[in-house]
Amino acid sequence: MSHPHYDEWEPVIGLEIHVQLNTRSKMFGCEPNQFGDEPNVNIGYVDTGQPGALPVVNSEAVKKAISFALAIGAKVNLVSYFDRKSYFYPDCPFNYQITQFYKPIMVGGEVTTEVEGKSMTFTIEHAHLENDSGKLNHFPDFAGVDFNRSGAPLIEIVSDPCMRSPKEAAAYGQAIKAILEYIDASECNMQEGHLRMDANISVRKKGETKLRPKAEIKNMNSFFNMELAIEAEIIRQIDYYTRNPGQTIQSGTYRFDLEKKKTILMRAKETSDDYRYFPEPDLPPLVVSQKLIDSIEKELPELPRARFTRYVETLGLSEYSAQLLIDDKNLCNEFEQGLRTCQNPKNFCNWLTVEFIGRIKESGKTLGQLGIKTAHIAELVNLIESGTVTGKIAKAVADEMIARPGTSPDEIIKSNPDFTPMTDMSAVENIVIKVVKENPESVEDYKKGKEKAFQFLVGQVMKETRGKAPPEIVRDLIKKQIP
Repeated sequence: MSHPHYDEWEPVIGLEIHVQLNTRSKMFGCEPNQFGDEPNVNIGYVDTGQPGALPVVNSEAVKKAISFALAIGAKVNLVSYFDRKSYFYPDCPFNYQITQFYKPIMVGGEVTTEVEGKSMTFTIEHAHLENDSGKLNHFPDFAGVDFNRSGAPLIEIVSDPCMRSPKEAAAYGQAIKAILEYIDASECNMQEGHLRMDANISVRKKGETKLRPKAEIKNMNSFFNMELAIEAEIIRQIDYYTRNPGQTIQSGTYRFDLEKKKTILMRAKETSDDYRYFPEPDLPPLVVSQKLIDSIEKELPELPRARFTRYVETLGLSEYSAQLLIDDKNLCNEFEQGLRTCQNPKNFCNWLTVEFIGRIKESGKTLGQLGIKTAHIAELVNLIESGTVTGKIAKAVADEMIARPGTSPDEIIKSNPDFTPMTDMSAVENIVIKVVKENPESVEDYKKGKEKAFQFLVGQVMKETRGKAPPEIVRDLIKKQIP
């Protein structure tokens, strides 16, 4: 999908990321904050808008918001306020949302991440606390409202319009998601609606500095789909301006039709006046102390970017591998566990992320869910490093580890004679002599400098030994046999 004039235009993209915080109770009430229960069982007076019900701020939600602010280097406002945002929709029982419009809990901040091999920093305008709405469930003959989610605590993270491509937007969103997971502010399960994104997109001629009207694509819960949606909207706007020089698009709210790969207008864009913001009369100012902020800062874990830097600069991992690990908190923690015993971090990373994750990908489960211990993967890598097993045998052992969860590589090797490496070097030498004698053309090609011929000879020896001969010894023996 492209446009003949695409390269003449610059996209300007900002994201609003709505994140459900993983507190036990809701933002302003004591009802359970959990996903997956029967409809309308986790509801109370406050989150269903009963007359006279008064909200009380969830202190854990405030602490998690402060933790996020510290993680991105934002300024925490010691005094912030809640406001009412009025709108009428079936899933909003009191016809307004309690949010922070005039003075939010935090302002500023930035995140740094990798975008197609390049390190980039994106800035945040502010983030604020608010409560979630309910959920409309559509059926063939009617629609129902589930208020279980109504009142769930949210933090809305509003970036500056600092992204210039769909890939930058996705990388920024993934970086935000990783930070929230590492500080345990949210489960960030996008399928369950814990993290939803709105993208604001405009385009302008390259060299222009003034912003044109924007379109907002609502409620995306997949980074891949968000990239597709942003790309489609960029092309739509470029096409409009190309066909209508001198005019500007009308600001609007859109949804993305995945089948048609098009953005569909839902309604004309509201302004802040349409929401009739005013201070929330039932809540006092939110006051936090510097002492609380300092105590939260001391408890912050190692953050994703700090791990990335350590993996690249100290452990020698590639930037791609380091980013792959930190983007998946559970996988990264498994890597950290294995580092305690593994002698070669780079090889361990490869076996963990490629060999083992590749083997279990279709199952849809994690290593832990399948009962495969990270320490056993580290043990297998150590066996390769020490020359106890060859790479070919190691792959067969890995297959057995998947088939027999919880069994160590050492147990698997001892139980199968085919996995026991050859220790009789005279037997290996005899096989080398035989292979060299039977492949004179490859020997001559190697003498002429063809490396592939040498690799062929190595492969033939490994085939004869069923992968049990140490490759380094095989290479040395072949070179000795070829004058």
